[in-house]
Amino acid sequence: MPAIQIDKLLQTVIREKVSDLHITTGQPPVVRMGGHMVRLETKSLEPEDTVGLMKSITPERNQQELQESGGTDFGFAFGDQARFRVAVFKQRGQVGMVLRRVPNEFLTFEQLGLPPICKDLIQRPRGLFLVTGPTGSGKTTTLASMMNWLNENIEHHIITLEDPIEYYHDHKKSTFNQREIGVDCPSFAEALRRALRMDPDVILVGEMRDLETIESAITAAETGHVVFGTLHTQSAQGTVDRIVDVFPTNQQEQIRTQLANSILGIVSQALLPRIPKGMVAAYEMLVVTPAISNLIREGKTFRINSSIQTGKKYGMQLLDDCLFNLWKDGIVEEGPVIGKSNNPGELRVRIERAKKGLMDEEIDEEDEDEDEWDDD
Repeated sequence: MPAIQIDKLLQTVIREKVSDLHITTGQPPVVRMGGHMVRLETKSLEPEDTVGLMKSITPERNQQELQESGGTDFGFAFGDQARFRVAVFKQRGQVGMVLRRVPNEFLTFEQLGLPPICKDLIQRPRGLFLVTGPTGSGKTTTLASMMNWLNENIEHHIITLEDPIEYYHDHKKSTFNQREIGVDCPSFAEALRRALRMDPDVILVGEMRDLETIESAITAAETGHVVFGTLHTQSAQGTVDRIVDVFPTNQQEQIRTQLANSILGIVSQALLPRIPKGMVAAYEMLVVTPAISNLIREGKTFRINSSIQTGKKYGMQLLDDCLFNLWKDGIVEEGPVIGKSNNPGELRVRIERAKKGLMDEEIDEEDEDEDEWDDD
């Protein structure tokens, strides 16, 4: 298969605005479109086809890593039309690839449907702001939009630590330095330590994977920087627990105190298929008020969810309330909404009641409060 094919495939991905392209032997290329896997109408790929496609876009050092450890990741630009994040791997001794499209344009907070309070939180002079959710829930896009907003509005020095770099940022009002793990620096923890000597205002840590990185991020947030980070947790309460649980028991109390002092807010997000096509995000928003700070300090995270529920006036919302509204407003079907819920049983009951017209008063009030979230 000539190298031109990869160009044709990527052109299709860009034209159809699909999120991912899957290349593996024994079937035609497959794209993920609105959450569904769709086979392209081309020939089935032979082992030599997948190797040819891989070699046409994979840098030498990544080809070497593929040979040595059976997998490699990198980012590359397809002209000025789009960037792709690429995972190359071995399966049954053959080469496979997944290419994720990273759009060139930044979306606004309004286009993303982000809780408006985010804009206030990210302008604080210091603290930790977390964006969480499973893989493929749009965390990178949310963070890129936040970085772009800061870049357009505030004179900051922004350092991003990414693996690999996805969205490229130009210098606008801010000065932007993007460091790629494995290319510009060896690890997140090491890069974070060095970043503190580079006079930053804002540091973005692509992934808070291990104790060392999490500890450095919290310290950086305490010492007068705004630190953005991501975790693969599905709720605000779960995020706080996960951070504390990474540490040995004898350090957990200290970490709870540090976290309570430094954390600004947590956005947990899920991505759902919109009716009739496209995708829409649902958000849980925790704003760390003095009361929530106390809950974290005292280890009473089990009370965070009820505090979010009563904290609407501060801009908070639970994921399940957001999901319920997406269903109620006819934006997303019932199945996907329940599938992404943190309490599927409760949400199912609530939807059944709503179908019967049994919206009790408390739920009615909640809905009025929350209608503003859903004009995505």
